[in-house]
Amino acid sequence: MKFWSGVITEKVQESKAFYVRLFGCEVLYEGEDGWVVLLKLGDSELGFMKPGLESQAEIFRPAFQGQGMWIVVDVEDANTEYRRIQALGVPIEVQLRDEPWGDRHFVVVDPNGIGVDVVQRLGG
Repeated sequence: MKFWSGVITEKVQESKAFYVRLFGCEVLYEGEDGWVVLLKLGDSELGFMKPGLESQAEIFRPAFQGQGMWIVVDVEDANTEYRRIQALGVPIEVQLRDEPWGDRHFVVVDPNGIGVDVVQRLGG
């Protein structure tokens, strides 16, 4: 078993561009007319789908409202990733810092308002 997630959003193409540009995600699938995209990073998958699609069950029609969700990207070296993403001109929401529980991380925000926590696990 494994988890993978999806976000229902009008910003399918913007989301694809963000994750491909920042993290080098592979596009596994993209629906005709851009109604859905499925991205892969390592063994993880993340999807984005347009809201209000009659072909989807009712539970999958409302759009995400932009709060109460985060995505973590585990990295080997947070310092290197911080400099690389800064050089791309992407705004940093939470600056690079070490936490008492053993993570070094920083946060960027994706086109949907989701905090993307870029984390290096230092220990503990």
